[in-house]
Amino acid sequence: MKKIPSLLLLILLTLQSFAQQKDYNLIIGTYTSPGKSEGIYIYNFDINTADSKFKSVAKELSNPSYVAVSNNNKFLYSVSEGSSSTLGAFAFDGLKAELSFLNKQSTGSRGACFVLADEKHVLSANYGGGSISVFGIETNGSLTPLKQLIQHTGKSIDPQKRQESAHAHQVQFTPDHKYVVCIDLGEDQVYIYNYNKEGKEKVLSINNIVKTTPGSGPRHLTFSPNGKYAYLAHEFNGSITTYAYNNGKLNKIQEIATTDKDFSGRIDGADIHISPDGKFLYETNRGDANTISAFAIQANGKLKSVSRISTLGKGPRNFTIDPTGKYLLIGHQYTNNVVIFERNKKTGILKDTGKRIELNAPVCLVFAPIK
Repeated sequence: MKKIPSLLLLILLTLQSFAQQKDYNLIIGTYTSPGKSEGIYIYNFDINTADSKFKSVAKELSNPSYVAVSNNNKFLYSVSEGSSSTLGAFAFDGLKAELSFLNKQSTGSRGACFVLADEKHVLSANYGGGSISVFGIETNGSLTPLKQLIQHTGKSIDPQKRQESAHAHQVQFTPDHKYVVCIDLGEDQVYIYNYNKEGKEKVLSINNIVKTTPGSGPRHLTFSPNGKYAYLAHEFNGSITTYAYNNGKLNKIQEIATTDKDFSGRIDGADIHISPDGKFLYETNRGDANTISAFAIQANGKLKSVSRISTLGKGPRNFTIDPTGKYLLIGHQYTNNVVIFERNKKTGILKDTGKRIELNAPVCLVFAPIK
């Protein structure tokens, strides 16, 4: 008789475990100025229903636009795009969906706009200063003082489109984790740096530089899950460049448009991501377009257009796909909401769920497990 309650307990615990797997933390970085947002928000997101529920907000940083969660899910790092341009560190309790402020450090440059983290370092791309800042991580997750500042000094052909000087817009690890890629919109260049994970001072050193189409304004890059290809979204012409990737080298194999040939408005390319199964790529355009394009990724890595639809808002800065690949969420900076689309995993086509998260100036959306 005593074994029956034990068996029931085991079944209940197993069911509870499965129930927890349907929920994720959805972390949203925002602009607090000049808007009415208060900081970094955490919601519970149900991947069965696309329902969301507000859990907490961390208010310690101004303009915490881009965030990154550590590999062990214990810490979160955020840029602060205020005049001081800092990076902030938080302890992250995934079970409680809460952030506890640890410290912040100056980037030594202007306009930190993107953050990247692994278990050893946190890096920021500094748009205003045209540079990369590198920080170490203390045992408690807090940031060390600045370890390295790499300054870009070039420019490109269109000073009217912010190419009068360097503007580092994103930093990414390559799939093999041997290199760090930096996208510089102001120079129309992609920098590939050697990554010395154990480096005490010189963490990054230049390996090679890839030039993009002059005046294109490269913005964000993403790698395919198999590590063989990279896709670069350009802000000024809205195009996507496909590269074959191998051991720190990018070789261009395609360039494809994300708007119709007769589109005459401002494009303003924004963000780019690939579905978890590696079959489809999505890219957003702001400006007068406010669209999201879907592409099928072919066996040779090249893209084939699938669809292009309205994002149903204005200023689609960042978007994310939930870990199961079922939903795609787009944050709209100017219409102050997150629009939730359901994704057809077979065709890649998006369908509006009708569900929204109302939030002032959402910029960056990141899913994290509840644990």
